[in-house]
Amino acid sequence: MRKPIIAGNWKMNKTADEALAFVREIRNGLNNITSVESVVCPPFIALPTVSDALKGTRIAVGAQNIHYEDSGAFTGEVAADMLVPYCQYVIIGHSERRAYFCETDESVNKKAKQILSFGMTPIICVGESLEQNEAGETHNFVSQQVKAALSGLTPEQVATCVIAYEPIWAIGTGKSASAADAGLIIGRTVRGTVADEYGEQIAQLVRVQYGGSAKPSNIGDYMGHPDIDGALVGGASLKPAFVEMVQVTARVTA
Repeated sequence: MRKPIIAGNWKMNKTADEALAFVREIRNGLNNITSVESVVCPPFIALPTVSDALKGTRIAVGAQNIHYEDSGAFTGEVAADMLVPYCQYVIIGHSERRAYFCETDESVNKKAKQILSFGMTPIICVGESLEQNEAGETHNFVSQQVKAALSGLTPEQVATCVIAYEPIWAIGTGKSASAADAGLIIGRTVRGTVADEYGEQIAQLVRVQYGGSAKPSNIGDYMGHPDIDGALVGGASLKPAFVEMVQVTARVTA
């Protein structure tokens, strides 16, 4: 069975001091839950502080981005070896990175390879716009994103990846895909594409999250779907209710 994974993407929120206070508030509640993997993804500046505060717990730490080169003249970027001491996960390909910072399928693929080569796990975001959704283009578009992100990876590497299906129209809008609709895309499109490329056995090992206005009131619906293995949580992960989301996940998936 795939272990559920709930990851909190804090985006550009919380100073290092605020991050420390927050993880101290939530760590005991999260650490008591053994059946769900919890991940917090603070801004770069807070990673050392958060990582140190969570040492000895079951709670993993993730970064929100990475550069695919080892080092060099890339002002403002962060390399893999800088993250290794603090992170187990790295989010890549988020729709905000694609929209605002020119991230492409090619760069996402390069980042995935770099993350894996340094022993960390990528959380690879895919998802369609409202226009694509309404035009019936979701399957083809998301399938191509999955193929591109995983291109050149070994089956063993793919099996360790986490993929987050985040319909762009549901991120930060208060709107959310129904559990049935999200589960259909995750099962048929995301996992189906992995199966087409790498075989059914590998596809059944890959954990696929839902993201997009996930919150305590709807997380149970998503986690009740057999194809949804967790959530990439935005705004709700900035509040103590994030613990409740992990608790609900544990109950629903028990």
